[in-house]
Amino acid sequence: MDRTQKEELVSQLNETFSGAETVVVTHNLGLTVGEMEDLRVKLREAGANFKVTKNRLTRLALKDTKFEGIADLFSGPTGIAYSEDVVAAAKVAVKFAKDNDNFEVVGGAMGDQVLDLAGVQTLASMPSLDELRGKLVGLIQAPATKVAGVLQAPAGQLARVCGAYGASEG
Repeated sequence: MDRTQKEELVSQLNETFSGAETVVVTHNLGLTVGEMEDLRVKLREAGANFKVTKNRLTRLALKDTKFEGIADLFSGPTGIAYSEDVVAAAKVAVKFAKDNDNFEVVGGAMGDQVLDLAGVQTLASMPSLDELRGKLVGLIQAPATKVAGVLQAPAGQLARVCGAYGASEG
């Protein structure tokens, strides 16, 4: 890799960090190509991405980003899972690490907040943005359906009373 390619890679990684809300740093301890592809597919389905990184270049790319505090995590065979959704990358990475001995979550960051392994696991246990939206819509819709039912009940009773009155006169 020549100097120009390295500069381009650092620039791309810097853009990646600038657009992400969460970064999870991992160690890949001998994943097969199939396992790595499985991880990437799961992350993409959740709205996240994964890159195997070169430590020295990644530390350079972290400068002047909100994730600058995680530079010390980059040693050994590292990769990064990242996403705009705050919990997506952490959720998939932690679950994949539980199912796979050759994959280890080291730490990460949410915005400028550096997270250790326990912090990433806590983040992974939180509901995703889509789950929260679903719960919110459910909470909003529940009272609306009750109100509609209450408003319809008196009108229905009034119609039945009028119908009964009309039937008794006729």
